[in-house]
Order: sequence, then C-alpha cells, then structure tokens
Amino acid sequence: MNPPTPARKRPLDLAADHPWWTILAALALVVAVLILFWDWNWFKGPIERRVEARTGRSFDIGGNLDVALGRVTTIRADALSFGNADWSEDPMMAALDRLELQFEPLPLLFKGEVRIPEVRLQRPRLRLEAAPGGKGGNWDFVEVDEDGEPPRLDRLWIEDGQLRYLNAARETDVTLDVASRPADKPGDAPPVAIVGGGRWSGNTFTVEGRAESPLELRDTDQPYRIDLHAQAGATRAHARGNLINPFRIRDFDLQLALAGANLADLYPLIGVATPDTPPYSLDGRLTRDRAGDRVTWHYDDFGGKVGDSDLGGKASVTTGGDRPFLRANLVSKQLDFDDLAGFVGAAPDAGRGETTNAELKAKASERAARAKVLPDTPYELGKLRAMDADVRWKVGRINAPSLPLDDMDAHLFLDNGLLRLDPLNFGVAGGNLRSTIRMDARESPIRTDAQISARRLELNKLLPNLELARDAVGRVGGDIRVTGTGNSIARMLATADGDIALGMGRGQVSNLLMELAGLDIYEALKFLIGKDRKIAIRCAFGDFDVKDGIMHARALAFDTTDTIIVGKGQVSLRDETLDLELRPRPKDRSILSLRSPLVASGTFKDPSFRPDMARLGLRGAIALALGSITPPAALLATLELGPGEDSACGGQYAK
Repeated sequence: MNPPTPARKRPLDLAADHPWWTILAALALVVAVLILFWDWNWFKGPIERRVEARTGRSFDIGGNLDVALGRVTTIRADALSFGNADWSEDPMMAALDRLELQFEPLPLLFKGEVRIPEVRLQRPRLRLEAAPGGKGGNWDFVEVDEDGEPPRLDRLWIEDGQLRYLNAARETDVTLDVASRPADKPGDAPPVAIVGGGRWSGNTFTVEGRAESPLELRDTDQPYRIDLHAQAGATRAHARGNLINPFRIRDFDLQLALAGANLADLYPLIGVATPDTPPYSLDGRLTRDRAGDRVTWHYDDFGGKVGDSDLGGKASVTTGGDRPFLRANLVSKQLDFDDLAGFVGAAPDAGRGETTNAELKAKASERAARAKVLPDTPYELGKLRAMDADVRWKVGRINAPSLPLDDMDAHLFLDNGLLRLDPLNFGVAGGNLRSTIRMDARESPIRTDAQISARRLELNKLLPNLELARDAVGRVGGDIRVTGTGNSIARMLATADGDIALGMGRGQVSNLLMELAGLDIYEALKFLIGKDRKIAIRCAFGDFDVKDGIMHARALAFDTTDTIIVGKGQVSLRDETLDLELRPRPKDRSILSLRSPLVASGTFKDPSFRPDMARLGLRGAIALALGSITPPAALLATLELGPGEDSACGGQYAK
C-alpha cells in the first residue's frame, strides 16, 4: 500500500490575506513616483494668480521654483517680476534674479506664526513712482492688509540691489544702489550700504551712507538707525539717528545737519522760500507727524550760523493744504545786520572778514558800482505766493558799525501772497523804532503800506562816528506813514505817498558844531583853539509831505540859544537826490558871521553839504516867515520839549 501523497501548499497571497499591504505598497509606489517626478513648478500658476488677486498687479515666476523641505524649509524662485500701475510707462515695478526664503513650518502650523530666518535677494530692482495726479503712487495696491502681526524677519541679504524713485511733477529721479555688508557683531542683521543720486526737484544731487538692515524696519520696539550724507549743488545734508516704525513711514527722530552757500537754494529742494543769505550751517532734530492728509516736519532745537550771525530755535513745515505752511520761532544772540540784506533785495557786504558766497559777492560788487543805493532787485512773486508762514525772530544784539541799532523783534505773517511784518521793531540809539509793514503781492505790482514810529532816540548815539556829537544830549522822535507800489524797495519808494515827520525836543550840542554850521568863522576858530562849550537846543524838526516819491519840506528848523537854522526844499526818493536849502542865522553879533545859506545837494550815495557862495555876505531875508517857527502838531506828542522859558522852540527868536 502506497503512503498518502502530502497536500500541496497554496502560494502566499498577501494581497488576498492582508489588504492593507496593498494599500501600503500603493502609497510607497506613489511616493516613489512623486519623488522621481515631483515638480514644484506646478505651484507657480496658483501662486501667481493669488498675488494678482490680492494686489491687482501681474506677477510672474519666470524661472524655476524649488522647495527644500525640513525643519527650516527653503524656497527658491528665479526670475521674478511684479507689474506696475497702469499709468506707468514701465510695465515692471519690481524684479529680481533670485529669491531665496527660509521659513519654519511648525510655528506656522501650530501657532499661526510666520517666522522667516533669512531672505536673500539677488539683483533686486524696485521702481517707485509718484502718481501723475500728485497723490499716492505705484505702491498703492488693490488690497492692502495691515492687520495682524507682520512676519518675524531675522536676516536679509541684498546682493547688487537698486532702488529708483520718480516724481515727474517735482522733477525728481533718484537711483540708489543698495548692497548688504557684514554685520558689526555676530548674530546682528547685516546693514546696507547706500550710494547713488540723480535729480531732486530739478537739482542734481548725490547721496551715500549706511543704514541698518531693512528687516529692522519691522521691529517697532527698536529704533532703526541710519547715517546718510546728501548733496545738491552747494547744499549739503547729513541725517543720522533713528527711524521709529518707518516700515509704515510714520515717525522719524533724526539729527539733521544742513549747510550751504545760500538758504534760498532750499526753495526748489523742499519748497520753503527764504531770501538770499550768506553761507549757513545748521544742525537740529528732525521729526515728523501726520494728522489726516496733513504732514508736519519739525526741525527743533537747531543752532548754527547764517553768515556772521548765530541762529537757533525751532521750525516746522506742514504740507497737505493749499500751500506749505512754515511756522518758526527764531533766536539770535548776535546778528550781523548786513546778513539781513536779502530781505530787502540787497546783498551783504563782501569786504574783508565778511562771510559771503560767489553769487552774493558779485551782487555786492554790482551794487557798489551803481550810482544809486536803494535796492532795486525785484521780489519773486512766485515765492511770496507759494507758501504761508508765521515766523517770529528775536535778536539780542545787532552788529552794525555804521548804524546805531541795538536789538530786533520781528513777526512775519504770509498768507497767500499777503505779507505782514507786525511788529518789526528795532532798538535804536537807546530808544526804539516800531514798524508795521504790509505788502500785498496777490497782484502785481506789490502794494506796500508802512507805518513807522521812532521814540526816544538819543542824539549822541544817532551820530556815533561824529566826534563833535559825542557829548550831544537830546531825544529824537517821529512818525513815518507811506504807501507805494512796486516790486522792489526802490520802486516802492519811487511811487510813495504819505507823511514823514521827525523832531527833537530839549537838549544840548557842541557850540563848535553849530558855529561851523552857521559859518561863523571867528567863533569857530575861537572854539577850535580854545575850549569848546555846550549850548542848549530848544528843538529841531522836519515835516515832509510825500507825493509820487518826492519829499517836500513843509517845515524844517533847528533852534538853539546860539543859532537857528530854517530850511526848505525837497528830497527825491525816486531819483535819490537832495535839494535842500538851510539858512543859518547866529543869534549873537559876530564881526565875521557870514550868514550864508547852506545847500544840501547831490545824491544819496554822494551827498554834498556846502555854503551857497553866490549868496555869501548877503543877509537876505532870513527873518521872513519866522513869525511862528513851531513844530507841526503831529510832532508835539513825540517831542520832549521840557519846561522853562528856553523851550519855546523858535518862537522866541521870531519875536
């Protein structure tokens, strides 16, 4: 009997006995296929469409897109470009050869935090353009989301970057080369070096310097430090310090130094109009704040020099209204008076020791060669209408060797071409000169109204360079009220109408001075070789009617106990000429008294004071019209006549 045949074993069928093996095998196969054939470029289309939907601009990844997965995932994308606004002539706002971005996926998955350890940009190109209408620019997108926490960026490296800013309306086209530099300390974000230039408000300029990494812009708890030098022509600026949250361009806290040949050069750069000045150098704190559409730049606690004068204080410029508005509170401890020449269309002195520039030196030479002295440089109506202003300026001491000026207090208002100086006050010769000036430049020519009052000016201080007047005693006062039309000081005065009245009450003066004025040779020689003495002044006054730039003398007299001088004639503000006849008559009896009229003639620049030789020896009719030599009623309030019989001011002699 044969043994039984063993049963044949059934082959192992994992798929039938264990279905999950089939699933695992299929998944493994899919993973293997994905590893072999996966292409991250499949995501380029969705990414591009997502960016376009959020910004309204085209976005293109023209090169390869690759992702290296890991605890720190790295994304690499080549040939990226971002579209420009429809109104721009250039279709591209931004482009770069390669973007390499690292991010941490786990904090994003579990905490919703976006952490980016590093971003590297190769040859980025960014073009910023102001919109043609003057508001906004190509940086305004369809959808801008400022809510939520911004990404935490740790490190940015820029290789061969370039930023270009254009504003056609302001004639501005600036190109900056930007490149990262090694950090000063390990672990710090690398700073960037900046160099470039172009045209700013039509002026060629350059800029260079250093700034912290742009990633620091997002860290609002830490200030963002910059150190930049810029130059436009002769104007130089050095900005250094902190920007606070400048990623949203809101707050600044910088130390800004400005220097240049002429403050007027700032007008095309920043829109602030100033008169011509000598070279200047200022340094102060620059900040900025915003209220709606109004942006105010503050320049506080600044100090420095303008010409040979010190200047400090604070100033601000507000934009966003119809015109820029300048508000300033200025202080000078010592002012060189000729540094104010630009305010009246003149140029400061250019002699030895004076601070000036080539342009103003040429103007000073031209002025010196002119036959006339009144400034005839026209005011620029465009500047007077281009901004509004409220400026207060106080000066503690004025350096003016040829003028008896002590101090100054000026308050300037400018509103759409209407300029007021209210007040414009000077301390003069121990007294004061108070003025209110109104210039209406809303139409051409400018109409000017001036009201000036002089009070308690001391006679000896009014004539500081005249030896014989050193011991003179007396106080001068008066009022000037004139109006005129013209776009320069010379034209305004050439058309002036109004009244000018000046006078002096009781005082004393050198007898020698009066004897010389009266041409009493015997008495003059006596005091020249002997001892001079003082004589009392009863009064002195001049009252002029001004019509079409001509000052006509209505009353003109100088009365002392020793001599009386009366005059007549006119002064032409139009032609800058003198035509006055002064008739002196000594009150004593001198055998050599010539009693000749004195003639003041010539020009403002070259006046002459001489006896009328044709009338020498003639006693004439000096007593004619002397029945009442009294000052005009308008002057009585300003004259300090004083008590006593000898203060009758001319009337006693006439009797």
